[in-house]
Amino acid sequence: MKINVSSHFKRSYKKLPSRIKDDFDEKITVFMENPENNFLKAHKLKGRLQKCLSFCLCNGYRVLFEFSDKKTVDLLDVGPHDKYKKWEK
Repeated sequence: MKINVSSHFKRSYKKLPSRIKDDFDEKITVFMENPENNFLKAHKLKGRLQKCLSFCLCNGYRVLFEFSDKKTVDLLDVGPHDKYKKWEK
């Protein structure tokens, strides 16, 4: 699977606590092997973000992404669950 990382995602990732970065590094490996793995708790979003999906990290953090095709995913943002309100704008 090919992963495209947006500049916004990169900026958000840099601000994450190291524990969350470590969890992301573990889960992105699982994601690349099988994006539907139950371990990730991936789910579709609603409202303005209905084209996007999210998977869970520890401490309520989420990774926002979308598929551009069957083998390519775009990582859009990462942050706490409360950030969804910002993502909708």
